[in-house]
Amino acid sequence: MSLDIKSLEFFIRVAALGAIGKAGMEFGYSPTAASQRIQNLEQVLGAKLLNRTTRSVSLTRDGELFLSHAKKIVTDVTDAVTDLQGSGKIIKGELRVTASASFGRRYIAPFIGEFLREHPEVSIQLEFSDSMFDIVRHGFDLALRIGELEPSTLLAKKIAESPRLLVASKDYIKKYGRPKEAKDLSTHNCLLLGEMRTWQIRNKAGKLNEIKVSGNFSTNYGEAITEAVLSGAGIAMKSKWDVLEHLENGSLVTVLPDHAIEPEWWVWAVRPPGKFVPARVRIFIEFIEAKFAKLLA
Repeated sequence: MSLDIKSLEFFIRVAALGAIGKAGMEFGYSPTAASQRIQNLEQVLGAKLLNRTTRSVSLTRDGELFLSHAKKIVTDVTDAVTDLQGSGKIIKGELRVTASASFGRRYIAPFIGEFLREHPEVSIQLEFSDSMFDIVRHGFDLALRIGELEPSTLLAKKIAESPRLLVASKDYIKKYGRPKEAKDLSTHNCLLLGEMRTWQIRNKAGKLNEIKVSGNFSTNYGEAITEAVLSGAGIAMKSKWDVLEHLENGSLVTVLPDHAIEPEWWVWAVRPPGKFVPARVRIFIEFIEAKFAKLLA
């Protein structure tokens, strides 16, 4: 006795409906055959998947654990069949993507319509979050992340540079002066993102300085830092893409422009582990990568 895709699909549907008989009717199974399907699956796995009552069923703890695996197996097989049958020419299915709020809103969302026009059989669920959550556990196909990545089993690809720089408003510089060296930052009001209290800055001579900074405003939300620096509240470390328009219109100016922020940051396409990449994921990554190449050209 072995597992088969049909049994997995049936189990997933039973879990969704909370009823074996109702799911059996959708699959064309008699009540007896439907129950036997689940019993056979439990025998193969050596685990009880469902708590049964006369009116409904619910997942056991083992059932909840197996459900996520079953969904992934069915999705992977479906994706593989689609890729082989269509040779990657027509892609379909749901694509779940997450990105940070400010970056995703400005540089991912505007391109979604074009992608969907090119690939009308794909549906996209785009979720914005500044939290670095587990994309596998939450069922995401792809995360677009910026900065340094923590070691993990996830697979990551660099798709664009994300240089950082120090910025301030003209009013702030006029009132408090412009730092001439990295060490001068310790006497300025620095706007702090998250727990970042040490800024690593390499001067034009190549010397790396680790500067402990402080200030009267900190937040875990990048757009709040942008608003604060625009209002003249202090000096901020920002990704260039995030403040480019403000530099171009003169709302902000660079601080220590001949210095470099370290470590280098990148925009990453991060996906769950596994050699197989669904066509819709691969093509979306290529699409976004091409868009960034034009933006940074």
